[in-house]
Amino acid sequence: MNKEEQLRQLAIAIYTVNRHAKTATNNRELYALKNKTIERLLTAGDAHKIGLHFIDNPQLSQQSSTVLVKCSDFLFHTLPEKQDFTSLPHLGNQDQTFRNPQERMNLKVAKELLIEYIGEEKKIESYVPKREISTKQQQHKRRRVSNTQTFRSSYLDG
Repeated sequence: MNKEEQLRQLAIAIYTVNRHAKTATNNRELYALKNKTIERLLTAGDAHKIGLHFIDNPQLSQQSSTVLVKCSDFLFHTLPEKQDFTSLPHLGNQDQTFRNPQERMNLKVAKELLIEYIGEEKKIESYVPKREISTKQQQHKRRRVSNTQTFRSSYLDG
């Protein structure tokens, strides 16, 4: 696999991890993986910073900015460093009409690819939804109703 194809696969993996992180309940691990990979791509010269964008919905401050990073055909946002504010141009608000190419990759495959690239020896935890907890655990939580007498309502006796 040539270098351009490898970079494209890494960009698709970052895109997949980022897409899942936006909807995950515990997204810290996914965002950390995305940011470490982008840092490594920037230091290797395989990705480059384009400029700064305003954040659409800042939480605590009135105005915040993120760094726009280009890798292959994909654009990603990361947190800015102090020197980014002086060295990068500010592009204003985000362009809502631009979208990354629609690509599909399994989340597990994407995480494995990124972990291999950044060189971390970390076991990948598979996501197990809460509803897939064994049925025996759920059955123990249910209590039996001991009172089997019929309910009498004075309202209905009328």
